[in-house]
Amino acid sequence: METLVLDTNIVSYLMRGHSFAERYRPHLIGKRLAVSFMTVAEMYEGAYRGGWDENKIAALEQELKKYLVIPYSAKIARSWGVIRAERRIQPISTDDAWIAAAAVAYNCPLVTHNPNDFRGISNLRIITELQPNI
Repeated sequence: METLVLDTNIVSYLMRGHSFAERYRPHLIGKRLAVSFMTVAEMYEGAYRGGWDENKIAALEQELKKYLVIPYSAKIARSWGVIRAERRIQPISTDDAWIAAAAVAYNCPLVTHNPNDFRGISNLRIITELQPNI
């Protein structure tokens, strides 16, 4: 079974039932869905910035149990270093670099609605329903 790494925006769309979730659902059927440890951190950041109460945070934690969480590893750190070096002329955020590194390190496509954030990363396969700006 193919594993897909989901960007934070895709997890958020799915969790909120956003209309964009329906665009991505066909790509996800029959696949193992994974998220980087960084996506988990970003989801918590959004919850705390949004002033979520403990019930909403508990719902977030239940939602995150649906995904295989890719933890930090030396393999991912090495991939992160390569990505940040490749993108030094066109900087990539630290968070996005960790998400991309998880996908690259384990040779999994990355599903994102922000393909431009990940443009120019060697060995990264992107699945998107948004056409990148060229």
